[in-house]
Amino acid sequence: MKMKKNTNVRRKRTLITIREQTQCRFCREGRSYIDYKDVDTLSKLLTNRGKIFSRKRSGNCAGCQRKVKRAIKRARFMALLPYTS
Repeated sequence: MKMKKNTNVRRKRTLITIREQTQCRFCREGRSYIDYKDVDTLSKLLTNRGKIFSRKRSGNCAGCQRKVKRAIKRARFMALLPYTS
């Protein structure tokens, strides 16, 4: 018995796109330290409920995201930023 090939099978096409490497806002400015007293910048990286935006949402690199996390937690401890809204 001869097996018939299924010609209607759709194959998933994978498109390989080369994205331009973009830098995060802190790397572009050349900042090596993210200050916890800079409440305006840090509040842009929080939701209205007080949660920290993810790297994907904020556009930060891994190193700067860790620095942001540390700065936000310090600012919360010093009562410059709220823990929740």
